[in-house]
Amino acid sequence: MTWAPADLRAEEVAPAAPRAARPAAAPRAAVVGGGIAGLAAATALAERGVSTTVFERESGLGGRLRGWPTVLADGSDATMSRGFHAFFRQYYNLRALLARLDPGLGMLSPLPDYPLVHANGLRDGFTGLPDSPPLNAVALAVRSRSFPARELARVNLAAALQLLDVDVPGVYRRLDHRDAPALLEAIRFPPRARHLAFEVFSRSFFAAPAQLSAAELAVMFHLYFLGSSEGLLFDVANAPFPRAFWKPWSAYLARLGARQRLSTPVCAVAQGTRHRFAVHPEGGAAEEFDAVVLATDVAGLRHLTAGSPALGGRDWRRRALAVPSAPPFLVSRLWLDRPVRAQRPGFLGTAGYPTLDNISVLERFEDEAARWARRTGGSVVELHAYALPESCDEHVERRRLIDQLHRVFPETARAAVVDQRHELRADCALFPPGGYEHRLAPATPEPGLVVAGDHVRVDLPVALMERAATSGLMAANELLAGWGLPGHRMWSVPRRGRWAPVRALARWGRSGGQPDLPPGVRSA
Repeated sequence: MTWAPADLRAEEVAPAAPRAARPAAAPRAAVVGGGIAGLAAATALAERGVSTTVFERESGLGGRLRGWPTVLADGSDATMSRGFHAFFRQYYNLRALLARLDPGLGMLSPLPDYPLVHANGLRDGFTGLPDSPPLNAVALAVRSRSFPARELARVNLAAALQLLDVDVPGVYRRLDHRDAPALLEAIRFPPRARHLAFEVFSRSFFAAPAQLSAAELAVMFHLYFLGSSEGLLFDVANAPFPRAFWKPWSAYLARLGARQRLSTPVCAVAQGTRHRFAVHPEGGAAEEFDAVVLATDVAGLRHLTAGSPALGGRDWRRRALAVPSAPPFLVSRLWLDRPVRAQRPGFLGTAGYPTLDNISVLERFEDEAARWARRTGGSVVELHAYALPESCDEHVERRRLIDQLHRVFPETARAAVVDQRHELRADCALFPPGGYEHRLAPATPEPGLVVAGDHVRVDLPVALMERAATSGLMAANELLAGWGLPGHRMWSVPRRGRWAPVRALARWGRSGGQPDLPPGVRSA
C-alpha cells in the first residue's frame, strides 16, 4: 500500500512490534459491527492472513453511513441514508483504507467551498485561504466580518495560545474538565465569530456546545485548521454510500477471504471451549474465535456488554455500560418539484437558527440525485438538526426544519414536496467535559478482546469518521502484535502544535501563573 498524505508535516505512526511467535494456524477473529471501525479492523486483520468474520445486525455494511433502497411517490428508485458526511483531507487513515478500493479515490469529489451563514446575515467561507497555518487563520480573520478588529484586540492572548499548543493526550489533562463555551469565554473569542468555532464545529459532534469538552474543541481546531495544511475544504461521496463504499469494500474483504454475516445481530460473547471466545448471534448457533473486536455503536456496546456478564472485568464493564450517547438528531431529505437557485452551494453550514444545522443540495454532487433532478426539473435537499431535546416530537421537528429551510432558501417555500424521508436517531457518541479519563481504549484487560469505534479513546488528533477508522486499525494492530504478525502503519496530523516558539510561550503562560482558563469562567 503506497498511499500517503499530501501534507509533508503529517506524522507516520508505526505499529507496535510483534510480542510473540507467529501461531502455526491462522488465528480466528470476529468483528462485531460492520461500520467504518469494524471494516477497518476486518481489513487490517484479513490482510495479515487472519480468518476474519464480520457480524453486522443490519442488512448492509456501513454502520451509521449505511444506505438502503426506497421507492419514491413518483415511482423513482432512490437510496436513503443517515445523511451527508464530509470527507476531510485530514482523514488520512480512512483515505488509506478507501485507497485499497480505488487508488485514485474516484468515489470522492471536492466541494468548491464550505460556506457558513448565520441567521444575523454574517457569512464566511474557506475557499482561497492559504494552505499553511498560521497564514490560513490570519487570512480568515482579516477578510471575515466575523472578526472585527476591536474584538480581536480584546482576545486573551495567554489563553488563545493554548489552541496553538495542542498536544495529544496532554491537552485532555489540561482542558477536558471544562466545557467548550468556557474555553471560548476564556479566550474572549469574538462573539460574532463563535458561529464558526463554536456552534458549527461543536454541533457537528451531535452535541450542544455546553455538552462538549473544551479539550475536544481544541483538538478539532488543531485537526481541521491550526495543526494541518489540508484546510477546511473537503470531499464528498459522488454516489450513494452503498455504491461508493460498501459494495466495493465488501468485495475487497471477500477477496481476502473474510466472511460477512449480514442481518446477524450478536447478543452475547462468552467463553469458548476450543477457542477463547464464543460469539452468540441472536437466534443462531454460537461460533468460536481466538479474538473479538467490538465495533458496535455506543448503544450496541452497552447492550452486548450487559448480555455478556463474564466479559472484560469489573472496571472495564462499568465503563462500557456507561459510555454516553449524544442527544437525538434528525435528518430530513426532501424531493422537491422545482430546483433551488443555481448559486446555492452543495453544502451550507448554518448557525443562529432554532434547530437547523446544515443544508445539502444533493444533485450538486451525488449522481443519483443529479439524474432525478435532471429528469424531473426538481431538487433533492437534505436538512440536519443536531442535539435535539430527548423528548422531542419528530413530526414537530420535521415541520420546524422545513420552516427554517424556507427562511434560508426562500424559493423552496413555493416548491411542492414530491416525497420525503426522515431519520430521527440517538446513537452517536458524546464527548462531555470530564469524560476523557473514562473512555475505553482499543485494548482491554482481557487478552484477545479489543474495542473500536468513534467513541474510543485514541491518543491522536482525530475525530468523527477518522477516529472510527483509526480505532479499528489500532484494535487490529493490538491483536496482530499478540500473534506475532506485523501491524499496519497509520498517519496523523502533527500530534502537537507546529511552532516551537508558540508552544514555549503557551507553556510559559501556564507555568507563570497565567492559567489557560482563568477562574470565574463556566465549568462543567
